[in-house]
Amino acid sequence: MTWLRRAASALAYAVWLLAGAATAQTNFTIATYAPEMTRKGPGLLLRDLARGEDQRLSAALDLIANRAADVILLTGVDWDAGRAALSEIQRSLRMRGLDYPHSFTAQPNRGLATGIDLDGDGRLGGPDDAQGWGPFTGSGGLVLLSRWPIDAEGLIDFTPRLWAEMPDAQLPVTADGSSFLSPEALQIQRLSTTNHWVLPLQTPWGGRLHIAVFSATAPVFDGPEDRNGLRNADEIALFAKWLDGRLDSPVPDTPVIVMGRANLDPSRGAGRHAALRALTAHARLNDAIPRTPQGAAATARYDLPPDGPGPLRLDYVLPDSRLQVRDAGIDWPQTPSAKAKPDQKPLRAGLVWVELTAPD
Repeated sequence: MTWLRRAASALAYAVWLLAGAATAQTNFTIATYAPEMTRKGPGLLLRDLARGEDQRLSAALDLIANRAADVILLTGVDWDAGRAALSEIQRSLRMRGLDYPHSFTAQPNRGLATGIDLDGDGRLGGPDDAQGWGPFTGSGGLVLLSRWPIDAEGLIDFTPRLWAEMPDAQLPVTADGSSFLSPEALQIQRLSTTNHWVLPLQTPWGGRLHIAVFSATAPVFDGPEDRNGLRNADEIALFAKWLDGRLDSPVPDTPVIVMGRANLDPSRGAGRHAALRALTAHARLNDAIPRTPQGAAATARYDLPPDGPGPLRLDYVLPDSRLQVRDAGIDWPQTPSAKAKPDQKPLRAGLVWVELTAPD
């Protein structure tokens, strides 16, 4: 009887394959979200995920499961070498009915020690002396979750690229015009605060889709040299220059989607807005401008002025101009009740999603 069961299973699998080929998926959803999965030390995110008691983590996971995008980038997720936190995120989502069998993560620049005084404050070993601001190695990394296979062998990784090697790099200078970064710092300072990856995905319709992801520094918390503002602008500009063929990495003919946390609004708040406007207006890309049902385009809520800039659009999904945009939006997690504990503050970011149609 064993062979009969195997034959029946093989037949069922063949039928499933034929049905899938006949009804190949042509509409799909791509999303990005900053779920605030960063902690003060290594291992703490894994602890909180395993306990399942953190209301903010549960709200973030519920939001991801409810949207159930085909591909989603999570920014600000602590990385560990064993991928234990990522595995726990996948397990938590499966418990909510959403399975992402494919994933990618790697060590971010955040918290990666350099051994030199990068910020020029005369002290060594602080979070600002890491390649990207962070209290420990792996702080606030990126995670890509996908229903579709990810070709990790085809990765284009700009994460190690030096800032000084960026075409037309906007490096900070002092009041007298000299370099703010020391000669030693110029030889080691990377451009990417977190990561810049381009990852090929194998789609259900047989073609390939390239996902270009990043999470830039906030253009604040520096001095008159505007170190973070300039770095933010160059981080945003990197993928535009790549698409223009100005970097020493191939540009695919297949559709490209650029997404992640730019940490910059097109017009409001601190920062050099021209870099972002140039990226969103790039000929290869389409800015769908997702909005809430109420029509708001902000993806992050901060304190209102004068204590903060208020709602800002910081998170972006910019699909290839050859992909038809069917819909786009921003999902917000449920607001905690008035009886919520003081340490359970509302999540500050919305999940940005764009529904697309595959090219013919």
